[in-house]
Amino acid sequence: MQIIRYCLPLVAILAFSCQSANNIPHGNKVEPFSLDLLKKRTFHYFWDLADTSNFQVLDRYPAKTFSSIAATGFGLSAYLVGAENGYITRQQAALRVRNTLRTLRDLPQGANPTDVAGYKGFYYHFLTLDKALRFKNVELSTIDTGLLMAGILSTMTYFDRNDPLEKEIRELADFLYRRVEWDWALDGKNTMSMGWHPESGFIKAQWIGYNEAMVLLIMAMGSPTHPIPAACWDEWCKPYRWENYMGQEHINFDPLFGHQYSHMFIDFRGIQDGYTRSKGIDYFENSRRATYANRAYCIANPGGFNAYSKNIWGLTACDGPAYEQREVNGKKIQFRDYSARGACAIQVVDDGTIAPTAAGGSIPFAPEICIPALKTMWNTYYHDLVDEYGFRDAFNPTYVWGKDKEKGWFDPDYIGIDQGPIVLQIENYQSGLIWNLMKKNPYIIAGLQKAGFQGGWLDKQSSN
Repeated sequence: MQIIRYCLPLVAILAFSCQSANNIPHGNKVEPFSLDLLKKRTFHYFWDLADTSNFQVLDRYPAKTFSSIAATGFGLSAYLVGAENGYITRQQAALRVRNTLRTLRDLPQGANPTDVAGYKGFYYHFLTLDKALRFKNVELSTIDTGLLMAGILSTMTYFDRNDPLEKEIRELADFLYRRVEWDWALDGKNTMSMGWHPESGFIKAQWIGYNEAMVLLIMAMGSPTHPIPAACWDEWCKPYRWENYMGQEHINFDPLFGHQYSHMFIDFRGIQDGYTRSKGIDYFENSRRATYANRAYCIANPGGFNAYSKNIWGLTACDGPAYEQREVNGKKIQFRDYSARGACAIQVVDDGTIAPTAAGGSIPFAPEICIPALKTMWNTYYHDLVDEYGFRDAFNPTYVWGKDKEKGWFDPDYIGIDQGPIVLQIENYQSGLIWNLMKKNPYIIAGLQKAGFQGGWLDKQSSN
């Protein structure tokens, strides 16, 4: 995800009380780790913390900052996980989804800089908590709108019954997706801008080269109303960096979220575009190799950070302890607050901060290394890192400066966009729920075909 974020202090605890069904134990007891328990707790981040009037999902908790449209998109898919696992009923999920989509439809759109939630079908990156309108001067975000729309499309396919409630969900989802003017965001180019400000126009940075935005381009290509041309995919692939890093040949991108976000919605196993055909792999295999490379880097631990090991690893975008320099093992280390951490042949950004979402979001690619990592972090740091909604966002055992940091720094917050990969990828690993829904969505199929993907389930779906 684009890492321009507003890092605010922990200013308040939410005023409302959220009752969850997690039955968190008190005292010194460590609840035994299981994927099912982690999935359920993480689901409740979205179910419990969505606003009760506008239904947008908090960017972070317990800090009270703003809602995140990408987190709302992840939440929409998480509600389906909740219904399938019996955490909530299908009726409860349908009502929440319907209310969320109604709000998104009715929020004001326009070119003015204030009192709007979006423009041309896109939404601003962050929305205010009270009215769900543009937060300060944040950008109209293409990738965050894309992740929101991916969640919307998953609900469009899931709620397929012939009753008024589920029919309305399908109609709302279809309207919201078709309203997005993806072609406008090209700004006359074959690459999509990362965003737009009413004060200054399009952001110069473009979505090009391998990263988390594959699902964005695929949805934009599949649009029946405002499609982008097929040439955009070829342009996207041109800067790919195929390198051998830590013994893994793959398309390099340093933080793991770039290898995970599109895979939360699209099952890339067995389908290939022109580039991956030329390399003899698919994007799923690419993410598996990237996960192994990330772990191998942490095991090698060139920075000499505390706790890194075969089962404590995972570099991605997450919170951090502070933005300051400190000396570690005789070397000056630039510690960071919120930042995209990672390691690949292109660059290494590492300050000793581990995010559980890095392993959690990669479970389908490499369960044999990701599940032991999650279990070890759970058991080792339970009382500092695990709470009502599963893993808090991040921790840094090396950062020991300051009050109550003898064991290191532990994030007080959860972040919605890091919770999403955990709950959705556990479910994809266990049942393929979100993948299987999107395999039936006509817009996803059309976008993949336009980008030149062939093989596997895509050929079978196309022939039906």
